[in-house]
Amino acid sequence: MPHHGVTVPGRDHPRSGRKQGSNRSWGAPSLGLLLMALALTLPDSLALWTPAGAHPLPAQDQPARFSRIVPHLRNTFGWWNLTCPACKGLFTAIDFGLQKEPNVARVGSLAIKLCKLLKIAPPTVCQSAVELFQDDMVEVWRHSVLSPSEACGLLLGSTCGHWDIFSPWNISLPAVPKPSPQPPNPPAPGAPVSRVLFLTDLHWDRDYLEGTDPDCEDPLCCRQGSGLPPPSRLGAGYWGEYSKCDLPLRTLESLLRGLGPAGPFDMVYWTGDIPAHNVWHQSRQDQLQALTTVTALVKKYLGPVPVYPAVGNHESTPVNGFPPPFIEGNHSSRWLYEAMAKAWDSWLPAEALHTLRIGGFYALSPHPGLRLISLNMNFCSRENFWLLINSTDPAGQLQWLVGELQAAEDRGDKVHIIGHIPPGHCLKSWSWNYYRIVARYENTLAGQFFGHTHVDEFEVFYDEETLSRPLSVAFLAPSATTYISLNPGYRVYQIDGNYPGSSRVVLDHETYILNLTQANEPGATPHWHLLYRARETYGLPNALPAAWHDLVYRMRGDTRLFQTFWFLYHKGHPPSEPCGTPCRLATLCAQLSARSDSPALCRHLVPDASLSDVQSLWPRPLFC
Repeated sequence: MPHHGVTVPGRDHPRSGRKQGSNRSWGAPSLGLLLMALALTLPDSLALWTPAGAHPLPAQDQPARFSRIVPHLRNTFGWWNLTCPACKGLFTAIDFGLQKEPNVARVGSLAIKLCKLLKIAPPTVCQSAVELFQDDMVEVWRHSVLSPSEACGLLLGSTCGHWDIFSPWNISLPAVPKPSPQPPNPPAPGAPVSRVLFLTDLHWDRDYLEGTDPDCEDPLCCRQGSGLPPPSRLGAGYWGEYSKCDLPLRTLESLLRGLGPAGPFDMVYWTGDIPAHNVWHQSRQDQLQALTTVTALVKKYLGPVPVYPAVGNHESTPVNGFPPPFIEGNHSSRWLYEAMAKAWDSWLPAEALHTLRIGGFYALSPHPGLRLISLNMNFCSRENFWLLINSTDPAGQLQWLVGELQAAEDRGDKVHIIGHIPPGHCLKSWSWNYYRIVARYENTLAGQFFGHTHVDEFEVFYDEETLSRPLSVAFLAPSATTYISLNPGYRVYQIDGNYPGSSRVVLDHETYILNLTQANEPGATPHWHLLYRARETYGLPNALPAAWHDLVYRMRGDTRLFQTFWFLYHKGHPPSEPCGTPCRLATLCAQLSARSDSPALCRHLVPDASLSDVQSLWPRPLFC
């Protein structure tokens, strides 16, 4: 469930006749938080686990921490009716009740009643989500340290309580001095160029049903159980719908079948989120069916082209639930990682499958001189409730990343990083540590590729000393799914190719879409077409970090250029409402914000504004 730059206004679309707000799959996460609250006083605390190489820092005052994301947290998670006195009273009563009856089923029953009473979600969603989340949530809260005051501080903000569970920490960097920054040399004329297909956020909905209501009361529509629309409105289209809907398998198959004009491809980066957004009603069997079905489809149409996947936040159930490896037994993620290793064993070597089975991340060498690192970004996620037990470098992944980058630097290799959740959307300490790693290895790190937000954007990294020298850029590619109110799409990167001394940097990228309005016309067939090329459209001299930095500041003063970006940001289907100055500044700020909760990165966008004005550009809203 991603965060990104602006609160998406409503959308009008002639098929649905509705104003589509920024609906998100908020039902189940909010119920998860409620269940966590219900289990606050369960006994048996677990000693906090800190991986070797990561060390907690002294507590310090951080006013920027979660206070700025609380308003959006309330909107995203649906705590519409929970006031501070009600919150503390509720948690106190539950605390007392759990002392009397610490039974998971009883806790779940109470949560369902409260969900319906507070109208957090439709009754059927309340029932299903609580039953799905209750076991894991109670297990997390058996081992967490939150009090009712801290929980209410999390949910409602610092005026209702102090929440400081995510303490700051640092990874250890090697003592090897950082080499002087060396900008990549442009490739010689005629040098090989690799074309890399990038797929993300496919979100196959096996229950998608043409003609159903795209404006149902559930968090996900256009599916069996959504009902029929009123006579004044059309139902879901055959290939997809501009609403809070995911995709039928036929649309994903159409995408893969129609890749020919965009190829040929040297390799594929696939950054996860395979299942649909019906997060309140998913089983492990459902998730594994999605994994195997879509993996088989990718293999069918891409044949011998190597595919390198990353784990998305929707792969697990409950959604966002990725316990670190020290959680064992039925609560662990072993069921998922083992299935991934089996499904992807023809793409990944033994060394990669080994770490995939342990923590969902891996490294390999697709070509001589290039190291690919696939990160499990769920270990940085604000929504991963397992991190309430301990959020210090989960699975030791960042320390492992440092080791991989140092080894690549020693060999003279270049590195690509792929992952699902972008670093600017992560928990603060994880995000800041990652930022520090990127700065240290800027000469080695040639490309970063993420998804998750469903829209077309990027995040620029700067030197830590001045926050003014662009040194890396993370590309955030748009989704295959329509969720919410978007055209389906995919990305192709042109990368300095396979030859000795290649920089391996991105030279340009292209975005392809399916225009749903045209595809859903009677008698029409789907036609995937090129939407734009980045350098041509934005007038970029190259695709290096400084060019993307300059683009942001050109868009600050050039409204027409920004409107082009806004149109492409939404894959050719922008909201009907205009994006005014606050919206534009928030969107541009997000492109500069590869480090979470760091308003200083946007200070030059509004040079006459105070720090509080810049901070108002946060929070980064969720889109899916």
